[in-house]
Amino acid sequence: MSLLGKLFGAGGKGGKSASPQEAIQRLRDTEEMLTKKQEFLEKKIDQELITAKKNGTKNKRAALQALKRKKRYEKQLGQIDGTLSTIEFQREALENANTNTEVLKNMGFAAKAMKAAHENMDIDKVDDLMQDITEQQELAQEISDAISKPVGFGEEFDEDDLLAELEELEQEELDKNLLEIASTENVPLPNVPSNVPSAARPAGSGVEGPLVTLSKVCLCYDKQCIFCKNKDGETALKKTDH
Repeated sequence: MSLLGKLFGAGGKGGKSASPQEAIQRLRDTEEMLTKKQEFLEKKIDQELITAKKNGTKNKRAALQALKRKKRYEKQLGQIDGTLSTIEFQREALENANTNTEVLKNMGFAAKAMKAAHENMDIDKVDDLMQDITEQQELAQEISDAISKPVGFGEEFDEDDLLAELEELEQEELDKNLLEIASTENVPLPNVPSNVPSAARPAGSGVEGPLVTLSKVCLCYDKQCIFCKNKDGETALKKTDH
């Protein structure tokens, strides 16, 4: 049996064809074997080169024989390189074919499963079912809208009239608050005591001492202010004195 027959099988009429996985594995084994052969030849080439250099001047015949063997090894190494390239290309093509086969097989399986799932389905029944679902959803929406709509029990009110009435109530409340503030301003205030000790009055001012001191703080300049009036009811200081 030839080497190719050992690698790929006898392949007779009644022979069983190898599976893609088995063929890929055999190609990988062949690549490994040829790679080891390469390493062996590279070592032999290095040895023959050393032998040729060693006997170059002493034994010319031995040196020539070593170079001849080196050439044969190099030729075999080149052939193995070409064979490895061919086997690698074939293995990659077979792997791609095997992948495509598995993909198609799985797609066919999925197609059969989908067909089986749709076998008991009728497109007319599906349309009727979807129409029923749509009608029920519309009915549910109408019911929700009817429930959420406010019920007036026969009484309808104009929103503009209600807003106008609300503004009137707010204006009445505001007027009432203003009247209360104005009434508090008319409350009589107590008079300033006139019997202030003379020691508290600054000398030479001509004006009672406490009134001068307080007038420096008060800035209202109102004749009704207790801090701006003297005991005679007149303004104690001029505007420029505040």
